[in-house]
Amino acid sequence: MYAYTHQGDNSGWANIFDMVHGKPNYLDLSEECCLHQYPESCDCIETELECVDVNLKSVPLVSSNVTLLSLKHNQIHALPDEVFSRYTEVKKIYLSHNCITSLKPGIFRDLHKLKWLSMINNSLVTLPGKICTQMPLINWMDFEGNHIKALTNATFLECNALTVLCLRGNQIHFVPEKTFSSLKHLGELDLSKNIITELPHYIFKDLKYLQKLNLSFNSLSHLYEDQFESLQQLQSLDLETIEIPNINARMFQPLRNLSHMYFKKFRYCSYALHVRICTPLTDGISSFEDLLANNVLRVFLWVIACITCFGNLFVIGMRSFIRAENKTHTMSIKMLCCADCLMGVYLFFIGIFDVKYRGEYKKYAVLWMESLPCHIMGFLAMLSTEVSVLLLTYLTLEKYLVIVFPFSNIRPGKHQTVIILVSIWIIGFVIAIIPFGDEDFFGNYYGKNGVCFPLYSDQTEEIGGKGYSFGIFLGVNLLAFIIIVFSYVSMFYSIKKTALQTSEVRSHIHRDVAVANRFFFIVFTDAICWIPVFVIKILSLFQVEILDTVTSWIVIFILPINSALNPILYTLTTTVFKEKLKQFLHSHRRRSVLKNDRNSLATSVCTGGSLIHASSFKLGLLNKQSLGIVKLT
Repeated sequence: MYAYTHQGDNSGWANIFDMVHGKPNYLDLSEECCLHQYPESCDCIETELECVDVNLKSVPLVSSNVTLLSLKHNQIHALPDEVFSRYTEVKKIYLSHNCITSLKPGIFRDLHKLKWLSMINNSLVTLPGKICTQMPLINWMDFEGNHIKALTNATFLECNALTVLCLRGNQIHFVPEKTFSSLKHLGELDLSKNIITELPHYIFKDLKYLQKLNLSFNSLSHLYEDQFESLQQLQSLDLETIEIPNINARMFQPLRNLSHMYFKKFRYCSYALHVRICTPLTDGISSFEDLLANNVLRVFLWVIACITCFGNLFVIGMRSFIRAENKTHTMSIKMLCCADCLMGVYLFFIGIFDVKYRGEYKKYAVLWMESLPCHIMGFLAMLSTEVSVLLLTYLTLEKYLVIVFPFSNIRPGKHQTVIILVSIWIIGFVIAIIPFGDEDFFGNYYGKNGVCFPLYSDQTEEIGGKGYSFGIFLGVNLLAFIIIVFSYVSMFYSIKKTALQTSEVRSHIHRDVAVANRFFFIVFTDAICWIPVFVIKILSLFQVEILDTVTSWIVIFILPINSALNPILYTLTTTVFKEKLKQFLHSHRRRSVLKNDRNSLATSVCTGGSLIHASSFKLGLLNKQSLGIVKLT
């Protein structure tokens, strides 16, 4: 029996079986054997004979009234011309798991009552033409797991009663257009696990009663928009592992009886909204109900979005309010915070659209992924990511030059810093905007998943988008990461080598070493976030399958958390910032105390006229003191 039905999918053979063969009545079967001649090693019940795994080298001689002949798991290599000539009553033949290499023309010519032929896991290279000519009642043929390379227009001629045809797991690369034209009553066709690269336009047009079609695990590069239009009775369609670049709703709309669909990608299910069951159920990020399928992920998104936005805005505000000695460095930090803040904005909007589509995402999935808001969100995420990477590279190189060459005075000035920062933003903008330029080349670059972030190459069918994705993540970003790592290794090697021998050198680079140490932890967090991306991209080059859940956690948690942690590393934990903050709070406390003293003195003036002059004198002194304090702060 055919064993590759998806769970819960009773289309095809599972539905046809009872109609064709009827339900077995085990009460009518007795243990008595009605065959007078058969090998002793075989088992016989009435007219049915099973010779399973008994080391047979050829088809045994059996009584002519045999109705079922099972010769599975033996070592039969050939079928002579007249081997089945006497078995005119046989209805089922099982020759599975043998070593049969060919079927001679006319081999089944005397099997006029044969309904079931199973030759699974043999070594057949071809099938004879008009295989059904002498088997007018044949309705089930299974040639799974052979080495059949091609079919012809004549292979299945006169197979008018055939309802199930399984050719799974062969080496078929070519199927002529009229191969199945005579199979008017075919209910199930399995062509999965072959090497078919293209199917003729109207190859299925005569299969009016087909209920189940399996084309999965082939190398099909193209499906016509109306490829399945004539399959009005189709209930199950398996296209697993097949890329469908031209997929659209019209491709499956005529299939009104379709209840089960099996795709390579979750987003394809959005083009078959009328189908009751469609797999995969999720792409690791979204489900049919929600843009964000995982509740834990949804909570993380909002938490990281809040921390990222408010943390970076706080750093920008405090850096602007508190004066710093190194203004160019502060400018770079604020620009980095702006880039990281964009990641928070991106996460906020993804969360908002998740709430908007909650419970009915399937209806809007295609519209959302192809919409301008989704593309803008992807653009912001890419801009934030690339500007952040480039800024960290620049800041690392700046510290590298200062520490490795402490007396070179090649520290950039204000104008040079402004030019560099503007250039970095322009480069990041160009990187993020390029995929909008040519949709035919890049495809829907920012609309391959619900969160609009183009991280993985297997989400991009177009060669341009695939190459661009690798170029950015394994080109620009990996190069930047290597530069950063090399720079820090060189810095600490230089510090160790000089051993801070003189107090002058120590004072000159002490502050820069402290800053470099802080940036080391920033880069360390970047490494934690980026190394998984590099590893996954490299694995995808070797076509290693990546779990969908990994996608969701990297896009929503690992990459954005870097932007959330940066404010703490940039400012909140630095010694200079903490000292400045203490001075600010101390000054504010002093001013509050003085204000309270002035209020109490004013009250005493009102209660005693004799103390007016003394109080005025004291108030004057306090005013002078307060002025002096203000000057000091």
